This record gives sequence, C-alpha cells and structure tokens, in this order.
Amino acid sequence: MEQTKRTSLSLLCLALPLFIGASAARAQTAQDIAKKAFGSTVLLVMEDANGQPLSLGSGFFVREGEIASNLHVVEGAARGYAKLVGQKAKYDIEGITAVDPERDLVVLKISATGSPALSLGSSEAVQVGDNVYAVGNPQGLEGTFSQGIVSSIREVGTDKLLQITAPISPGSSGGPVLNGKGEVIGVSVATFSGGQNLNFAIPVNYLKTLLGKTGSAKPLAQAKPTKAQRSILSDLGGRGTESVVGSSFAWTDNQYMGYYTFSVRNNLREAVRNVFCLIIFYGRDGLPIETETTIIRGPIGGNLAKRSPQMGRLEADQVRNLTAKTEIRVLDFEFAE
Repeated sequence: MEQTKRTSLSLLCLALPLFIGASAARAQTAQDIAKKAFGSTVLLVMEDANGQPLSLGSGFFVREGEIASNLHVVEGAARGYAKLVGQKAKYDIEGITAVDPERDLVVLKISATGSPALSLGSSEAVQVGDNVYAVGNPQGLEGTFSQGIVSSIREVGTDKLLQITAPISPGSSGGPVLNGKGEVIGVSVATFSGGQNLNFAIPVNYLKTLLGKTGSAKPLAQAKPTKAQRSILSDLGGRGTESVVGSSFAWTDNQYMGYYTFSVRNNLREAVRNVFCLIIFYGRDGLPIETETTIIRGPIGGNLAKRSPQMGRLEADQVRNLTAKTEIRVLDFEFAE
C-alpha cells in the first residue's frame, strides 16, 4: 500500500486512461446483455406429488446442468421442470445440490446440458446508482428484461439485500440481476407492491459461497427444503403461505350447480391485496379432480382473522364426485399501501 502511495503522479495519469479504456471494453449494450441472459435463464414450474401446480419461478445456469433460484420457489414441491426462455423443451429437475435456508437460495440439478452459465460478479463492488438489469418470467411471461438502478443496499440482520428499481413481479423470483458487464450481482427475491417500486435481490456473493458447498443431488420429494425461521424473507414480511392462508371452506349445492365460499387469514402486520389462490377439489378416490384459481383483490387488513368469504361455483357433473376434502393454497399476494 505504501509503495502505491509513493507512485509518481505522472505514472498515475498514464494508468488512468488505460483503466477507463479497459472498463469501456468490458461494458455491454442492454441488447447484448439480454441476448446472453435469455440463453441461460429458465422458467421453473413446480408441482406437488399429484402433479398439481404449486408455483412459477425463474432460475439461471451457474454451472453445467445446475441452476440457481430462490428456495421459496421450490419449497413444498415434489417435482418440477425447467424450460429455457423461448424454447419448448422441458427438463426435469433431478434434485437439490445445495441450499441456504436463511438467504432463500437453492441450487438445482436439471437434465439439460450445453447451456452456458452466466458469469458471477461481486456484490461487494455494487454501489447505489449502478445500472442493473433483471431477467425473469413475471406472471409466466417468459423472457422479460427490465432495466433500473441500485437504489439502496439494505442491512437485514447481519446480511445485506440489494434494493433495485428494475421491475420484478411474481414469477421473477430466482431470476438473475445483472450489472452493465452482464455479470450476475444478485438474485431476484421479492417486491413490495403499491406503486413504490421496491424490489429486492439477494447479493450474489451469498450464492458464490453456496456453490462451494454443493454435493450430490437429492430428489425434491426427499430433500423437502424449507426456509429457516430467521430468514431474509421473514424480515421482509414473509411471502410464504404461512403468512396468508386459506382458513375455511363451505359448500352449498343444488341439482344443477355447486356453490362454495372460502376465507383467507392474514397473519402479517401489514395489509395485503391481490391474493392469488389455488383451490384443489378432491374426488372419492382421494385424488384431485378439479382446480380453480381466483384473486381476492382486497385489501385484507393486517392480523385479520378472516376476510369476508369469496364465492365460486362448479358445474353439477363436477360436484357429484367431490368429497369434503378441499385444499386452499395461497400462491402469491401483494402488500397494500
């Protein structure tokens, strides 16, 4: 360090233009970054043991046959598949090779080969004001590319989160956040809706540490990964189904139609809205025979035991084989203002 300080001013002035030239050479256009990222980003579709959908998410290649994503994307799933952006082929998820429950990260092994891995940068080098690009599949819309800046670097307990303005939505979770060189500097994890454009990413350095701990793949049904009690998502209010849940269900029916109502319980301090629910109806053989999706627009107040019931209906021929067993799953929600 002292030797560097003694370097003459003339040498320093000569070095500076070379440094600037090297940085410019490494910088890429947004179009270049998008093209490269799409070739390494996947849509994740997770299912339960009966093949019923659980969640949609995103991921990206970090090694040959391995992708990184958020733990909450695969939590509770028995199986799933990955699909490269813009391609029809589906690749089965063979298992989990590494997981970080506290930082909501997971590394998955999939059957695809030959897809390039994205370069991992350093989140320690990230500064407020840096341009960033988020890539993912919001609401299942494959290959969505958005631009923004790093608006803050937040302290969450002993960890850090990158706050960004690049828009992300449900389905973006697990997608890469890249810098101007096309390097991954974060993993999209959550958004606070309500017009504030508050989006968050897990710093990539946590992922780099996790990649040093990978092992043999454990099937999803055996691994059964769950978030830690004290996780980054817990401090963000908890977007998991332990926070907003279906709380009750009731049937009424007649000769032609079956009507049902259900309620949602909000266990968070904050009010929520746009609660996306999946209702699974089971037949007499114990297998699911019908699913319905609905959105409760809300708002649902914080710490609210129940919300006014939602109503739906099924045709009579669907109702005849139904049993009393019904499952209400909350797939996603937004925080109200």
